[in-house]
Amino acid sequence: MYIGSTDISGLHHLFVEVVDNSIDEAMAGYCDQIEVVIYEDGSLSVADNGSGIPVEIHSKTKISTLETVLTILHAGGKFGQEGAHYKVSGGLHGVGVAVVNALSHWLEAQVWYNGRHYKQRYERGIAQEELQNLGPTKKNGTLIRFMPDHEIFDTVEFKADSIVYRLRELAFLNKGITITFTDQRTNRHHKFLYKGGITSYVDYLNRNKTPVMKNPIYFSTEKEDIEVEVAIQYNDSYAETMLSFANNINTHEGGTHLIGFRSALTRTINDYGRRKNILKENEDNLTGDDVREGCTAIVSVRIPDPQFEGQTKTKLGNSEVRGLVESIVGEELAAFMEENPSDARRIMDKGLQAARARQAARKARELTRRKSALEISSLPGKLADCSLTDPELCEIFIVEGDS
Repeated sequence: MYIGSTDISGLHHLFVEVVDNSIDEAMAGYCDQIEVVIYEDGSLSVADNGSGIPVEIHSKTKISTLETVLTILHAGGKFGQEGAHYKVSGGLHGVGVAVVNALSHWLEAQVWYNGRHYKQRYERGIAQEELQNLGPTKKNGTLIRFMPDHEIFDTVEFKADSIVYRLRELAFLNKGITITFTDQRTNRHHKFLYKGGITSYVDYLNRNKTPVMKNPIYFSTEKEDIEVEVAIQYNDSYAETMLSFANNINTHEGGTHLIGFRSALTRTINDYGRRKNILKENEDNLTGDDVREGCTAIVSVRIPDPQFEGQTKTKLGNSEVRGLVESIVGEELAAFMEENPSDARRIMDKGLQAARARQAARKARELTRRKSALEISSLPGKLADCSLTDPELCEIFIVEGDS
């Protein structure tokens, strides 16, 4: 099963596959507006102002490219190979809208392409009509509207909260894109546009906390066809919040990009502390937990051929990414700390405070354990501890046996 399951998560994966096509258009620079609508009948549509799915006859399938994309798995140009339409793609499984079409009671595709408006309707994955040419148009883009098949899914009722969460996430990760959401069932409406991108995401995550630095640290670099984008800000809390993404997919289980980031963060902060004599020779290095306390960070990579692992396929496994991210984050963070000594000192103080708290907690645990050991070993099991502190009032009788 390409969507993983037929429960609510599988249902929402249909939405994800369709919206990912529009996000791919946005990442490639063809699209800056995406509109998602849940209709009163329960169907859902995703529309964008991208280049539009081509309608010419496909050289291999001998049917229109639109019908090819909608009926043949992996037919979209999304996989980063030579000649592909997109350099990187957000599709987790890469099956595209063909699986959505196959698992829908009906699907309607509208395309505004090359000056013409086209439409075609499908039922359970099969075209019900020839591609309809509806006449000239000045707009470009694609609209896919579909009704999931109630004979396949446990439920066909989309959850607005889950969709809104994902759309907000996508708007943060793709700055400058306007994403709107309308739920006609409840008259709910949202509009997402974040010109700050992932720095706005960090601000959003820290909205109920007090930052210890005015603005997030931000950098974006591309090396060896891999784009690395990072935003970091420390706050006065004791928890770390680190979100990682690969091609817009939330890698809940982490992966090589997050390992590289954490390693660089620990190493760079310790190197700075040693270089500036903030960490003395007789002091231990700060641990990873120390430097991550109160840290909110977003790590986003875009890679032509992502390899996902883990139970939910949300762990990035590309080995080459770890070293690349570690190198970029180390260089950029070191430069930031040198150029911004006051912020660097706040970061160091935050880590030192965490280290002191960790050491104090360890000493308290050791003291408690020693005390417990003494209490356990100092008295035979049949004797009670003396409750008086005045030795003049206390006596001890030494007898043989249990007398």
